[in-house]
Amino acid sequence: MEIVHIQSDEVGVISDLAEKIWPDTFKDILTEEQIRYMLDWMYNPNELIRQIENGHQFYLLVNNQKSVGFIGLQLNFPEPSQVKIHKLYVLPEMQGTGGGKLLFQQAVQVAKENKCDSILLNVNRFNKAVGFYKHIGFKILKEENIDIGNGFWMEDYVMGCRL
Repeated sequence: MEIVHIQSDEVGVISDLAEKIWPDTFKDILTEEQIRYMLDWMYNPNELIRQIENGHQFYLLVNNQKSVGFIGLQLNFPEPSQVKIHKLYVLPEMQGTGGGKLLFQQAVQVAKENKCDSILLNVNRFNKAVGFYKHIGFKILKEENIDIGNGFWMEDYVMGCRL
């Protein structure tokens, strides 16, 4: 498996992966309506391009020349010397193969190269990924409920990892 940095003209790959990953990942946590709302909001190509223009970096996880996961991160956010992972997903059939850990290691490398000393992320409190994040060194810092419109909420943990 390898990690590949992508540019604005390649964000369609991220949108396509999210369409495959999200319904399975969130089927027991969110309604189909909320999943569709969030995909349309966060993963449409124009929004992903806007994020890159605002400093987000996206990396693909590639296995046998096939994109199987991705990570999106932002330097010095929400505070200087912190990296925020906004997105980290792997296709269901690739979970448990070390791909998620490789994506996380990419975030660590970017953080260290930019003299950042911690990584933060939000994760749905009911997502099984909470266990993965704990396993790789994250700790729950707080709970956060975010009103995202249309009557939908993100019920998250904010998790952090010191480098």
